[in-house]
Amino acid sequence: MIVCSCENISDRDIHAAVDWMRQSDPWTIITPGKVYRALGKSADCGGCMKLFLSTMRTNPNTQVPMELRNLRAQSIRRPDDEGR
Repeated sequence: MIVCSCENISDRDIHAAVDWMRQSDPWTIITPGKVYRALGKSADCGGCMKLFLSTMRTNPNTQVPMELRNLRAQSIRRPDDEGR
């Protein structure tokens, strides 16, 4: 199925790019911009973004790696919060 008609990107293209990115770098955060760049393309009108994101979300490789989750919450804790 064509997801982005401006750049002729299909759902298979998106999944292939996501899978390739995750395999090349298990720590990367996958974004639509990175998917476009991996495909050698760039967003044009943005009309496809809702479908583009929906397609990306169906791929389990877009999830943030477990080791990177909640880093912000961990870095905000103060040393005096340890005993509470």
